[in-house]
Order: sequence, then C-alpha cells, then structure tokens
Amino acid sequence: MLLEARSLDGSGNNVDDPTLGQAGTIYPRVAAANYADGVGELVDGPSARYVSNRIFNDTNQNVFSENGVTHWGFVWGQFIDHTIGLRAASDDELVIPFDPDDPLEEFTNDLGAMTTTRSAAAEGTGVDSPREQVNTISSYIDAWAVYGGSAERLDWLREGSLDGDPTDNDATLLNDGGYLPTAAARPGEEVPTVELAGRLIADPTVAVVAGDERVNENLGLTAVQTLFVREHNRIVEALPDDLDEETKFQIARRVVSALQQYITYEEFLPAVGVDLHPYEGYDPTVDPSITNEFATVGYRAHSQIHGEFEAEIPRSELTDDEIAALEAQGVEVAVVGDVVEVAVPLNVAFANPQLLPQLGLGNVLAGLASEAAYANDEQIDNQLRSVLFQIPGPDVENPLDCLDGEAIAECFTAVNDLGALDITRAYDHGMPSYNDLRQAYGLAPVTSFAELTGEETDEFPADPAIDASNPIDDPDILDFVFLADGDGNELEPGTDEADGNTVTAIRRTTTAARLQAVFGTVDEIDAFTGMLSEPHLPGTEFGELQLAIWTQQFEALRDGDRFFYGNDPILDDIAENYGIDYRQSLAEIIAANTGVDQAALPANVFVLDDTAAEAGASSTDELQPKGSASGDETQDRGDPARRGVEGDRPRARGRDGGR
Repeated sequence: MLLEARSLDGSGNNVDDPTLGQAGTIYPRVAAANYADGVGELVDGPSARYVSNRIFNDTNQNVFSENGVTHWGFVWGQFIDHTIGLRAASDDELVIPFDPDDPLEEFTNDLGAMTTTRSAAAEGTGVDSPREQVNTISSYIDAWAVYGGSAERLDWLREGSLDGDPTDNDATLLNDGGYLPTAAARPGEEVPTVELAGRLIADPTVAVVAGDERVNENLGLTAVQTLFVREHNRIVEALPDDLDEETKFQIARRVVSALQQYITYEEFLPAVGVDLHPYEGYDPTVDPSITNEFATVGYRAHSQIHGEFEAEIPRSELTDDEIAALEAQGVEVAVVGDVVEVAVPLNVAFANPQLLPQLGLGNVLAGLASEAAYANDEQIDNQLRSVLFQIPGPDVENPLDCLDGEAIAECFTAVNDLGALDITRAYDHGMPSYNDLRQAYGLAPVTSFAELTGEETDEFPADPAIDASNPIDDPDILDFVFLADGDGNELEPGTDEADGNTVTAIRRTTTAARLQAVFGTVDEIDAFTGMLSEPHLPGTEFGELQLAIWTQQFEALRDGDRFFYGNDPILDDIAENYGIDYRQSLAEIIAANTGVDQAALPANVFVLDDTAAEAGASSTDELQPKGSASGDETQDRGDPARRGVEGDRPRARGRDGGR
C-alpha cells in the first residue's frame, strides 16, 4: 500500500530533478551575493556588538507579542528550522570585536572577543566565483529531526540490531521510559554525531540522541523532539500485529511527517500571521530548497525567544529533595499551595537534557502554551544577546542570583551575542543590504530611517537627559518612557505588571534615530537589523520584508514537495484502513502522548486562549480529525486538570527581566 516512501536525504522527491531539496546541496539565492571583493570577503560594517548594544539591547524590559503568540511560536519555529536547514561549517574563525570601554556595555568578557566559524564554501565557489554555502540536511518538512538523514543514524535510533541496515530493526524508536535515548544507550557502539555545548562537554554520555544533532540545545527543543518520538511509537502500537515491522515504521514515519506539515501550515503559520496563497497541488517546477536569504536572515526570529521556560507541577510529583536539586541548578521554584511553579532561565535550559524528565514532559509542553512569547522586534533578551550558552562564572555561589535584570551582568565572565552573530553570519553568507534585499523580494526601497521603522522622526530629541554632543554613546537613549499592556493601559516601569504584561514600549529615542547614528544612510544598514526594525503589518508578527521572505519560502516548501499532505493519497488510505489520521492539532498530539488533559490546553496552543477567541484566530476551529491512533496513552507527569488551570488568559510573567 505504501508504494514509494520519502528518501531519508530528500533525494528523488522531484522526479525530473532528483537533487532539488536534497541534503548536501547549495542554498539557492534570491538576490545576488554581496561580498566586498565579489568573491568571499565580508562586507565591512559597524561592529556587530556595537550595533547590538544600541539597537538589540532590551535593557531588561519584557515586551510581549501583540498577537498573543505563545512560547510554542519560537519552539515550533526552531523545531522546523532544525528540520529544514543546517549549514556546513568550516574551521575558518570569524572574530566579533568586543569593546569593554563601550559606554553602553554592561557585561564582562574575559575572552576579549567573540568568535565563531565561517560557513564552509561550497566546492568550486569562493575562488573565481562568489562563495556559496551548503545545506547539510534536506529542505523538506519531512521529520528529519526525528529520523535523521542516513541509514546509519536511523539504524541507531530504531530498536533492534545495529548493523547499518534500519530495515531489519523494530518499528519503534529507541527511548528510555518515554524520553530520548542518551549517548550511552548502546554501550560499546559508535554514537551518531551530537552537538555538544556547555555542561555536556564535560559529560557527553548524558547527551540525548535524535534525528538532528542539535537536539540538546535547549529544554523546549528537546521536549518537542521527545513528543514526536512518543507519537511515532504510539502510532506503531496502534497498527495491526500482522503488519511487518518495516511497514509499521514507514506508516508511522509518513504520518509523523504529515503531522508536522499540517501543524505548521494549519496552526503555526496562521498564528504568526503568514497568509499563503491557496494550495493548488504539487508543482514540479517549484524549487522547494531553503534559500540562503531565508536561512540566514528571514527565519532568524530570535527576539521572540523568552528568557525562561515556565511550568507548573503538582506538588505531589516533587519531593523536597527534588525541589532542592532543581534550585541548585539555577531553576527558580515557588511552592504555591498544591502547585510548584518553576521558571528555567535559558542559561540553565541550554545543553541540559536531564532536566526534562525531572520536570516532566507534559508539564513542559503545557507550560509552553500558557505564556506569551516576546514580540518579534529588534530587541533581544540578554540571555541570548549576551550570555548565550554560557553558565555562571566560578565565583557565583548561588545560581538563583543570576536569574534576572541587572544582576545577570554580574554572573558571567564571557559574552556570546546571538544578535551580533546574526549580523555577522549574514555578512559571511554575502547577504545583500537591507534595501537591496527588499527589492529582491519585490518591495520598494525605503528612503529614510523613519520610513523604515514607521516612526515620526530619525532625530534625537532635545532632552536634557541625553548628551547632545554624542547621544549615540549615552546609555540614557535606551530609557523606556512609556509602557502599556495589550489593552492600552499604561504600566509603571519596574513593576511586576510592566514585567509581565507590556506589549507597547516607547523609548526616549526612536529606533530610527539610533539606526541613523549607527549607519548614516539607509543604504548601509544590514539586512538583518533593518528587517527586525520594520513595523509589523496588522495581525502579523512581521514587517514587510520578513513576511515576504516567509511567504515565499513556505509556499515553495508546500508547492514543491511531492509528498506534501495535500498531495499524498496514501495518507487517506492509512486513515481509512487503520483509523490513524494526520489531521491532528498540536494540542491533540500533546494530550495523546502525555498525562495532560486536552481540555486543559488551548484549542490552538500557539495562541493564548483569549487572544484566539477575540481574533477568531484559532485554526483548530476548522480542524476536525477524522480519527486518531487508538491504544494506551503514554502516562507522564503533568496533567493541568489536576492543578486547577483556569480558562482565563495566562499571565506572561517574564520574571527573567531580560526583555
């Protein structure tokens, strides 16, 4: 019945051009490459950390999504990112300068600079022709992050023998009590490539293994990858016993791939405001490959990422010793009646897969739906903008002192700035300037910084609080002078209400004025900084340029995929023959694979409950599943129904103080 299955590496999806979207191929470009020498030398621009301190610096003020997008917005976004793109890296070092004497610098960097590596040049490029970069994974939304792209990796991930041939293995995926297997799961055997960082470098054996090598990066990513391993195994268990193991595996893989596409197109994209042209069926003339512009600029919505992961755990599930162990790691814990509220700062959530079973998968997944993400603007949380992947310095006695606000700058002795890295990576890949990229996507160039940001002026105000002789180096230019919640109610800076409910935030100076002081003219601004500084179009999380990039790419991923759920008749056969339907909401998948009661989750976990109701934005109103996999549900910590979750809009607490 299955006929042809997807290849693991994306090859052969397009019969006429089998390499389209295949792993190991060059990222195509929408615009011409932009290198200083026309070949591979990075274009010069203002220091990336200098830009970050003046544009991306949030000065510890939380600003939340105006559309009520939850943490699932950025967690699912990263999960899909790790399904469709991973650059090939080189050993060539890129140095990002750090100036300890910058008047706007609050952090210490004992390393003296920030470093990264250049993306590898595709073979035959970067010498006599512009340098190109390689996508090492397939471009399709094909559940790569669950299954990987090679027979060898899949053989390790499937239960059974380890002989390089996954087709003679069991249908189920290897797991440890419902959690991802660690690198020590197959003693004496070679472990598939896993990216290590932070605490995992000291003990790689506790790293978990999945289809994508970046699975250990953070708590949310590890959680969603765990969810889909459980879903695969749940489907396998629901299939008839008389089917052979390979057939069971391929049915489950086909459904899981379609599920991820369905959730992406029916819930995730509508939630963030991406409205695609109607689907007209598979088009073999469409190249679905991830473009360099999308991978390097457009899909980097890092300012949405919240400074912490929050969850609520029934008090009965945690002993006093377990609570103490969480606190010792730097997790903020508050016991409120019969509920334990936890907040996990990003620096604790990074490279710490052991934390997930300690908290419970259901608790973490439900928590992602209960809190608002940050606004997708030019401001980036200090957990990402300054201490990415770092752990507190050796002189810090209590990690809980490093949770929020100004205190965070005193806890770390090295700086790693994701915003500065984003600027640098765009230069590394020869991205065009902001205005040139707008034109490449059919948008008119802007003629002033005020036009770019939608603000009234690109001049600094005559304000006695600002040094008129050199305002761009005066920290007071970043002061917030007005804060308001989603209903327009003014909030007082520094209060819990401002930390947890701010949607509108006005600074002493406009972004346009600071951009002009940094770049001089709009034609000099880099694509990443310009894109994030645009005002959002109504009902979306994006400005014009980013929305255009997302729209083009996600339409191509849909229209150029022969196995897209809207074009795959085998999916209907699976539903008819086995009662297993891919048309499930993410809330349904969470409930089916954990102890979470679906009634305690929003219908659409990507949008806060009352936001979806007011805007009519919940796409799950139209998701009527024809059936679902039967069988026993995986039991897990974390049933919100047991902990009194209310139907009111969850508060966005933002206790990290990083936004």
